[in-house]
Amino acid sequence: MIRYDLVVIGGGPAGIAAAEEAKKNGAGSVLIIEREKELGGILNQCIHSGFGIHIFKEQLSGPEYAKKFIDLLPGSGIEIKTDTTVIGITPKKIITAVSAEEGFLKIEAGAIILAMGCRERTRSSIAIPGERPSGIFTAGTAQKYINVEGYMVGKKVLILGSGDIGLIMARRMTLEGAKVEAVVEIMPHSNGLKRNIAQCLDDYGIPLYLSHTVTDIKSENGRLSKVIVSKVEGFEPIPGTEIEFEVDTLLLSVGLVPENELSRKAGILLDSRTNGAVVDGKMMTSVPGIFACGNVLHVHDLVDFVTSEAQKAGKAAAEYLSGKISASSENIIDIETGDFVGYTVPQKIDLSETEKFAEIFFRVKKVLSNAKIVLSDGSGVVLSKKREQMLPAEMEKLIVPKKILEEAKGKKLFVSVREGGEND
Repeated sequence: MIRYDLVVIGGGPAGIAAAEEAKKNGAGSVLIIEREKELGGILNQCIHSGFGIHIFKEQLSGPEYAKKFIDLLPGSGIEIKTDTTVIGITPKKIITAVSAEEGFLKIEAGAIILAMGCRERTRSSIAIPGERPSGIFTAGTAQKYINVEGYMVGKKVLILGSGDIGLIMARRMTLEGAKVEAVVEIMPHSNGLKRNIAQCLDDYGIPLYLSHTVTDIKSENGRLSKVIVSKVEGFEPIPGTEIEFEVDTLLLSVGLVPENELSRKAGILLDSRTNGAVVDGKMMTSVPGIFACGNVLHVHDLVDFVTSEAQKAGKAAAEYLSGKISASSENIIDIETGDFVGYTVPQKIDLSETEKFAEIFFRVKKVLSNAKIVLSDGSGVVLSKKREQMLPAEMEKLIVPKKILEEAKGKKLFVSVREGGEND
C-alpha cells in the first residue's frame, strides 16, 4: 500500500488549486489523481474567453486559465497520476484506483480532497418523448467534438436549456457555420449568466423561448429531422402551442449533477438540494479528514469561484494534517434555508474554527427584484443585505461576522430572501 499525507481526486481547476494551496500551507506528500490523460478537466475544451476575471483580472480561455495553475506544479513536490481512475474510497481514507500504466493501486491517505467535478444530465434523465435518432447530444459532448476532436456535429440546431454551456454552444455552433434556430427553456427565466445571453444569443439574433420545452422528436433515415416545441404552464405542455423546428441536431443543456458516487462509497452525508456533500466552513465533509470543493460540492457559475473554494479546502486540509483543526466540535451552527433560497454552502459552520467571519454561498429559486437577504436565528433578524436583483443563475454570497455567529451559538441560522421591499 502506498501512503500520502494528502490525496486530491480530480485534476481539474478545483483539484489543482486545492493541491497547490495545501502544499503551500505545509502539507507533506501530496498526490493528484486524474482519470483523463491530461490535467485541466473541463477547461481543456472551453476555448472561449471569460475565465480569470476575478482571480487574474484578465480574460482567459479555459486552457489558458488551467495552464496558469498547471505551470506551478513542476518543482512543487506534488505528484500526479493521470489516466488513473479511483473506484473506491473508505471512511478510513483508503483509496482504490486502476491505472493503465500501474494496474491496481491501493493508497492510504491522511486526508482526501474530493474535486471530481460534475456531469451533464442526459435525455433519459429528463424523459424527453419521441423517437431516438442520431443527432442528439449533450452540449458538453458537442463542445468536445468541435473544440477538441475537430468534428462538426450538425448544421441546423435547436438547443434545449439555457444554462451557460448551452448559450456558449449556441454561439460556437454559429461561428462554425451552423444555423441555430432557437434556444428553448422550460423555466420562465434563463439559467445562464446575463452576459452570456447578451454575447451568445442577442449578438447573433438567436431567439430564446422561455416557458417552452421539447414535446416530440421525429426523424428520417435514422437522423433527427424535426423537433416539436410547446409552451408550458406549471411545467405541463399547453395543447395547441406547438412549434415545429426542422433541424438535424438537438443539444441538451439541462443541468449538471455533481459526481458523488465516490462520496457515497466513503459514507459521506450528501445534501439532496445540491447533490453534493454536506460541509462546514472549512469544506470538511461529515467524514473527518475528507474535504470537498468545486463542482462536486455544488455547481458554480465561474471557475474563479471554484478556485477560491478549492484554495480554502486545500488550506483546511493542510491544517487538519498538522492538527490545527479538529475532526469534530461541539460548536456547530446549522445553516438552514428559508423563503426563496434553494440551498446554502456550507450547511454547517464550526464556530471554533471561524476566524473573523464566515462566508455563506447560496442560490435563489426565482428572479427577485428589490430584494433583501435576511439571516435570522429563529427569533429575529441578525443580519440583512439589500439586492436590486437576484437571479437563480448567479450564486450569492453572504458574509457573516464572527460576533453574530457567537451570539447564535446553540441555535440554527436561517438564510431567506424577501422581495419587493418587505419589512423585517
